[in-house]
Amino acid sequence: MGKFVVKKSKNDGYVFNLKATNGQVIATSQVYSSEATCNNGIESVRKNAAAAGIEDQTKEGFETLKHPKFEVYADKAGEFRFRLTATNGQIIVTGQGYKHHADVLNGIDSIKRNAPEATIVKEDE
Repeated sequence: MGKFVVKKSKNDGYVFNLKATNGQVIATSQVYSSEATCNNGIESVRKNAAAAGIEDQTKEGFETLKHPKFEVYADKAGEFRFRLTATNGQIIVTGQGYKHHADVLNGIDSIKRNAPEATIVKEDE
């Protein structure tokens, strides 16, 4: 089972990483002002990841989906990335860069599988 790891950020706030069962980070949050709002972000990932479609912006003529959605895109280095947006369009989490398109889709699948049942742990400061 995956886990959400909450920790203090260097910017006087809180962030979380969603880690897969193998310990690999599959998604990272923005900086939240408090631990409570960080936990709200985790609940948003749980709720929105299951319902989110995949809008693959790397495909020519891609279909624009309604939120919530995973947006797949290519960064300036040519790597594939994703971001999960909530129903209001806010970005909840982002993923690392992947060299292969199939790997970014596997990352999204891992979030959909891990997020709903992932435990929340606080990393020691």
